[in-house]
Amino acid sequence: MQPAAVLVPIYEEAGVSKVVLIKRPMTMPTHAGHVAFPGGRPDPSDAGPVDTALREAEEEVGIAPDTVQLLGFLPLVDTVQYRTPVVPVVGLLDGVPNLRPSEREVDRVFRTSLDDLRVESAWRCETWRGHAVWFYDLEGDVLWGATAWMVRELLGLPTRSCQDERR
Repeated sequence: MQPAAVLVPIYEEAGVSKVVLIKRPMTMPTHAGHVAFPGGRPDPSDAGPVDTALREAEEEVGIAPDTVQLLGFLPLVDTVQYRTPVVPVVGLLDGVPNLRPSEREVDRVFRTSLDDLRVESAWRCETWRGHAVWFYDLEGDVLWGATAWMVRELLGLPTRSCQDERR
């Protein structure tokens, strides 16, 4: 099975580094209502995770693939609920994106400062079935689970256990 892929779209606005996140509608078959990066399952025409992430980001929020400079990858993530491996593809956008969210696939768009996400005291952690699950209040919604883990990995924050946050 080919892994799913998400784009971690980073851009700069007025000297502030930001990332685009979306809230998936409750009508979605998987991860309904979750805050996530744009992404999804591969199409047969995708050559690999980069193609999947770029295609999905264009479909979901209108980020043109030719405006993304590939920076690299975060570690592969297994989503606990669906056991689908996800490849986080990190890309730098060539300016402030003119986002056009898909009504079918996006309920809300977040343009979140990386500095805000970096504040450790804004995060909380719970242990579920022996795994650290991180939570972040994002403008009235909650960033959690696999996407929260990806954000923390991106920022170099501890991810392995809830005790790590107390260091």
